[in-house]
Formats: sequence, structure tokens, C-alpha cells
Amino acid sequence: MRPSRAVEVLSGLLSTRWPAFLWGPPGIGKSSIVRQVAADKGLAILDVRAPLLDPTDLRGLPYVADGSAKWAPPAFLPQNDGSEGLLFFDELNAAPPLVQASLYQLTLDRRVGEYVLPDGWRIIAAGNRSEDAAIVFRMPSALANRFIHIDFEANHEDWQDWAAANRIHPLVQAFLRLRSELLLDMTNMDRGFPTPRSWEMVSDALKAFGDASRILDVLIGTIGEGAAIEFVSFCKRTLTAEMVEAIISEPEKSEIPKDMGDLYALISYLAAKGERESVVKAAGKILSRISPEIATILARMMIKSNGDFSLNKDFLKFAGKHRDFVI
Repeated sequence: MRPSRAVEVLSGLLSTRWPAFLWGPPGIGKSSIVRQVAADKGLAILDVRAPLLDPTDLRGLPYVADGSAKWAPPAFLPQNDGSEGLLFFDELNAAPPLVQASLYQLTLDRRVGEYVLPDGWRIIAAGNRSEDAAIVFRMPSALANRFIHIDFEANHEDWQDWAAANRIHPLVQAFLRLRSELLLDMTNMDRGFPTPRSWEMVSDALKAFGDASRILDVLIGTIGEGAAIEFVSFCKRTLTAEMVEAIISEPEKSEIPKDMGDLYALISYLAAKGERESVVKAAGKILSRISPEIATILARMMIKSNGDFSLNKDFLKFAGKHRDFVI
């Protein structure tokens, strides 16, 4: 399923007592999805890295009280203090089999030894698949049967929505609109390779250095040689920020690029600067100067960037004329 559907499913499952397990390739945002669900629901999140546990960690340490042996549960588990949240076991299937077995009772009965998981907490786990060349152990069938399994892949449309909302560099957004198959490419995983996570790294590097051609070596170490060379070549020939500012200053007179890569760069830059009133006005004017398909993408990106764009008179005129595209 696509990430947006995974968020919807996880949110719905919180009303049940059943744990959920997120499966997917590395770097596609499994942890981010869990954090998003917690934030949307106003829940705390306790991130436990399963591979770092010992089999006895969850049960705690024994002590003697009134002549009987009891167990002191670990402090990192949720306490019965009225809080609500998600107990998140990340990379669970990278933990050795004995550690996974130690979760049998907690995942099914919501207790381990003398510890009882508070009612306001739910269990979610995540892990990579064996075909992803990650270090994983086969999950015991008894543990697997305790989870509802959610298998999801990177989705270009969902990623573009996320990228716009999280201010990913416009050139990264524009490039991946042209080369969506490079959002996740695991054909060569020796070192750097393209994933949603590594493209976020590319965005941060580009913001820090300002020129992709200056950091080709960094990009190769982030997304691999082929994708890095292709991305730098795209950045060299596409619109610059200065060109975009010139279009913003005179949106009705400036020449609008015809190359698809330049168009994607233009609308990505506009959405990234969507909080500016001048950009809102310019984007409204540009809607009528580009194809309805590209204009629809621009409109949706601008609304995500600045909700006031939905009140722009030029947008309302475009929406009335091209209702089939906008809806």
C-alpha cells in the first residue's frame, strides 16, 4: 500500500488492541509514518531499538521482597501514569531470535512478567524485508501471528505532497517529477543509493552549498553515481532561482519555459515560496499561461504551501473553467 494509506490504516488500528508491523525497504519512511500517526493523534511515542535489547531486558531485574523473588521492570517501558502513546519497536526483525521471542507475551497479552502495558498505549513495530539486503532474522511464526502486517512501498505522489509540506529543495522536487523511478532505486546498494531518505539528504546538502555541481562527490556518496550525475546535469540546465524571481516580478509578461523540466522547477520554486503575497499573485496569473495538467499540479502545491491561495481570484477562475482537473 502507499504511505498515505498506511497512515490511515495505522490510525484506525489504534482503536483496537492489536499490534501492527510495518514492512518496507530501507529509507522509505517507516519511522516517519509512525511519528506522523503519533503527532496526528496527540500521542507520545517511545522508540525502542529492538536489536539493542538483550532477551532479559524486557522482563527486568529480579529482587527479593518479603521473602519472595519479584521482577523490577525496565524504566524505559511506559509507566501507568495516565499517559497515552505508541510503544514502537523499530527494526524488530533485525533483533536476534531470542530477543524477538521475549516479545511474545508483551505483544499478545500486553504484559511481560509482572509488568502490564497501560491501557492508553499501543504497540507498533517496523522492519526491513529480507530481499532488501538488510540484516534481518526470520520472524518466528508465533510472533508474526501476533501482528497485523502492513507492507508498503514508496509512492511518488505521496512523496511529492510530503516534500512540498517539508520544504524539500525545489530542484529535488522538480527532478523527481521527471524521474520518478529514481525516488527509490535499489539496483545498486553498495553505498549510496536513491531512497526518499537519501533525497532528503540531497535537499539539505543543496541548501547548505547552493550549487549541485560543487557537491557532486557528496551526492555520489548519498544517491549513487548514476543518479548524482543525472541530477547535477539537470540542475545545470534548468531554471535558476534568479530566473524564477524575474518571472514572479512580471508573471503576465515574462516568458514561461516550455521545457517540462523547467516547468517543474518553476512550480516547485513557486510552492516553496508560497508564503509570499507576490508569489501567490504570480502563481495565480501563471495558471492561465501553462497547460491545465501542469496548472493543476501548481494549484495543489500552492494550496498545500499557503491555504489562502484557494481564495485567489485567478485560481477560482481557473477552478471554475477546469473543474475536471482540479477535483
